Amino acid sequence: MPDEFQRRLPSVRRSVSDIRGEDIRVSVMGTVIEKHEAMLTLDDGTGHISISLPEEAREVKPGQIVRVFGRVIPMEGGFEIEAEIVQDMAGLDMDLYRKVEGLEKIGASS
Repeated sequence: MPDEFQRRLPSVRRSVSDIRGEDIRVSVMGTVIEKHEAMLTLDDGTGHISISLPEEAREVKPGQIVRVFGRVIPMEGGFEIEAEIVQDMAGLDMDLYRKVEGLEKIGASS
């Protein structure tokens, strides 16, 4: 593999309340509840988290459902995510998504 390509660690799907100190890259999904220039606050139903946005994702608006892939940054009293990708999830049925997510958790624990 050429030296100019550097592999990133994969993102681990997490809910905000499940983000851990050892997590490096995560993906979280939820509703934007606040937006200030290059920062937003995301609510996924388990908690809120601050997310710093890349330049190309700054058109995100409050009320929008997004999935964020990014690096976990430990902060005093919690975590922040430095977003690498912000994906609009406007067409997603959140109730159905949560049901599927619940089934996956049951299957993983069996």
